[in-house]
Amino acid sequence: MLTIGQLAAHAGVTVRAIRHYHAKGLLPEPERDSSGYRRYGAQAVVTLIRIRTLAEAGVPLSQVRELLVAGPEQFAAAVEDIDRRLRAQIRELREHRDRIARLATGDNLALPPAAVAYFDRLRELGFRDRVIEMERDSWIVIAAQVPDHVPALMALKRRQIEGANWRRLYHLFAEVVELRPDDHRLIEVADQVVAFLEEEAATFGETGRSESPLDAYEFRPELVELLDTAFVESFSCAPRLLELLDQRGWTGWTMIQRKPALGI
Repeated sequence: MLTIGQLAAHAGVTVRAIRHYHAKGLLPEPERDSSGYRRYGAQAVVTLIRIRTLAEAGVPLSQVRELLVAGPEQFAAAVEDIDRRLRAQIRELREHRDRIARLATGDNLALPPAAVAYFDRLRELGFRDRVIEMERDSWIVIAAQVPDHVPALMALKRRQIEGANWRRLYHLFAEVVELRPDDHRLIEVADQVVAFLEEEAATFGETGRSESPLDAYEFRPELVELLDTAFVESFSCAPRLLELLDQRGWTGWTMIQRKPALGI
């Protein structure tokens, strides 16, 4: 006959685990002997090893009891069900790992795959992280507001970014983010932005814009205002840049367009 400590050693568990299994009704608790100790037989070792094996395989303790007394067919069905649940948990854990990996690059859970692919492309093209972060934050807002439209919007963005003019404009923004509001170079930047817009106007009409990612859908004014506010808050010289653009006849940012001519 075995003491509880000897039983634990034979089965490869702790004394605390045995007491827990007693409390759960998984392992019968023997009567005490004349010395006041509980003594266990060989069958207790076998039962305890089975309990430990099932528990280590991921079987909830609530199901262990029925499996200990199950017949072959019932046991096989229960094991199949447990295996099915474990596979689902594994898939879920893999999805969590993918999301955690995305967090490492800042492309968090709020961005769908199409947007993540777009920002990967920006990195491939050598755009600075600061510029990518600014646009990423705006698209987090857009994705939350119109999630069903994001794949089409991203396809349009991908077409734009493959164009030489748009790339030059993005690289220009990369220089802007480091400038102070009183930096004289902002005037040159504003002139270059306007030159780009005028070129677009000559090609695509008086709006001065080729197809915009936001033009294809009806965006609420408050969303456009929120995105403009996010741009202004992104770096200190943004308000000054918008002022310079306004002086040159262009207004807005998210939906930048030529200012209407004043009537006489």
